[in-house]
Amino acid sequence: MASSGAFMVAAVLGLVLASAPAARAWSTEGHMLTCQIAQDLLEPAAAQAVKNLLPEEAGGDLSAMCVWPDQVRHWYKYRWTSPLHFIDTPDKACTFDYARDCHDPSGAKDMCVAGAVANFTSQLMHYKQGSADRKYNLTEALLFLSHFMGDIHQPMHVGFTSDMGGNSVNLRWFKHKSNLHHVWDREIILTVLAERYGKDMAAFRKDLQHNITKGSWSDESSWKDCADLMSCPTKYATESIGLACKWGYDGVHDGDTLSEDYFGSRLPIVTRRIAQGGVRLAMFLNRALGDHKAHSRDVAAPVNLVAAHDDEL
Repeated sequence: MASSGAFMVAAVLGLVLASAPAARAWSTEGHMLTCQIAQDLLEPAAAQAVKNLLPEEAGGDLSAMCVWPDQVRHWYKYRWTSPLHFIDTPDKACTFDYARDCHDPSGAKDMCVAGAVANFTSQLMHYKQGSADRKYNLTEALLFLSHFMGDIHQPMHVGFTSDMGGNSVNLRWFKHKSNLHHVWDREIILTVLAERYGKDMAAFRKDLQHNITKGSWSDESSWKDCADLMSCPTKYATESIGLACKWGYDGVHDGDTLSEDYFGSRLPIVTRRIAQGGVRLAMFLNRALGDHKAHSRDVAAPVNLVAAHDDEL
């Protein structure tokens, strides 16, 4: 049976799917791929918990709801979540420092994607305590964690402050107008889908999953290295800003035209980050919702971000 939180999300699901504002994040395709990869890697207890928390209308498919945080971030009730999708770092520093960088424009601490991943993971840890006296909406926590694990792996979501993660670097992608952030969010993904997969996302996902289980990434056990779930988001954000500097920004200027050379050299980074996000999301969900005994370092007092922003609800 779906939780009460699931019914609350389901109440707005139809409207969300019918009309949603544009958002800056992995594209719909990128988020769906991350969540599909993750759900296929869930252990039985965690898989059942995810199905219990999802709205009935999702049909047990986590990927059907992975873009929900993007679709509601401009709604009055959820506008406080907008800073949780990214991290602004000092220009050209190419480093992430949690204390320095994880805050919203007004300076509120923990209001960034790394803080959000840690916070919603902490909330999901309460699932095993049963349904009585729950302080948190665990359905929303599941959807936010699943989405933000994708965002933190998109390199340009940990970008430079002055250009808003490449959003103000205007350029052309082949023959049409775009910007650097959008190239990483969606253009590279849509181009590979069109050129190599006939726009068949299932075939693209099958290749990614093959690389994870039997192919070039099958020996990447370090992807799941995480002694402390609360500190690992800092590691993932640090990876992203490093990739943004080396592969995103490098050699790109306002007004440039990016085409085959950029596409071919950056595609492996995009596919790897989608796969890493999926593998790591599965690891987080297995440890938070599965039969694993929680390590003391995994459990931190969650910040009730909703309560912190009750004045906006």
